[in-house]
Amino acid sequence: MQFENLTAEQLEKVAGMLKAIAHPMRIAILKYLDGGKQLTVTEIHDLLGIEQSTTSHHLGILKDKGILLSKREGKNTYYCIRNENLSHLIDCVSKCAC
Repeated sequence: MQFENLTAEQLEKVAGMLKAIAHPMRIAILKYLDGGKQLTVTEIHDLLGIEQSTTSHHLGILKDKGILLSKREGKNTYYCIRNENLSHLIDCVSKCAC
């Protein structure tokens, strides 16, 4: 779909997704999940070195905005990026910052 053809509702959704991504911890989460990886809250909080409740908060925001998917397996919930195109966006932003 071409950018010119996006409805106001679709533009609002995209803006909400970009706002959700625009946080250092959330960008880091997405980089850890890049390439189709699936990680639990515990694995992500260990990688980030922040409280598990803070990690859960950030994951909840990303999931709520349609950026992440979660899958429950036993006691664990695994998170992954919903759409591979989002990985391309994060990669592009990372390259622009360097």
